[in-house]
Amino acid sequence: MDTRQQLRSKLRRQRRALTPLQQKEASRRLLNQLGKIPAIQRVKHIAVYIDSDGEIGTQPIIEWCHRHNKRVYLPVLHPLSHNRLWFTQYTPSTPMKRNKYGILEPRKPYHRMLSAKRIDLVLMPLVGFDTNGGRLGMGGGYYDRTFSYLKKPGINKPRLIGLAHELQKVDTLPIEPWDIPLSAVATDKALHTYSS
Repeated sequence: MDTRQQLRSKLRRQRRALTPLQQKEASRRLLNQLGKIPAIQRVKHIAVYIDSDGEIGTQPIIEWCHRHNKRVYLPVLHPLSHNRLWFTQYTPSTPMKRNKYGILEPRKPYHRMLSAKRIDLVLMPLVGFDTNGGRLGMGGGYYDRTFSYLKKPGINKPRLIGLAHELQKVDTLPIEPWDIPLSAVATDKALHTYSS
């Protein structure tokens, strides 16, 4: 097992060990940390994920977005491009289904889709993050491939912010050339910002 896979296993075990009450409190505190980002008030199109596997809860964020007239988009596995994501608008009445990984996504992915380049802010899941804005995902590369165009000079939309429990922070991650850095990570305890 390589270093990244060992770290993934360890961090996933730690976040799954949190009790339902700890998870609920963490998701509430996460929303408070996100409130420290001035841009969140201005943006209109926000992509977020439905939490699973011990990920920090996103339901309070989704509810806040709907109350503040933000359009919420969920990632959907792209049916044609391997390991890439589409983003489909989500409302409380959107019919949902489980994808091949068991993750909830909109049942009709073609309905109200938005290109990744038109989203203002992406709140991304992660398994681990480090002090330099490095992100360790699940290993499929979906987000890295979808946002690989951000490595080109002068392109800065959307802003990528990771969401995590503070216990998912490590000093340094083994980073690969294809990894897309984050501009910030919001946790239940802090907002970590990074220079791009």
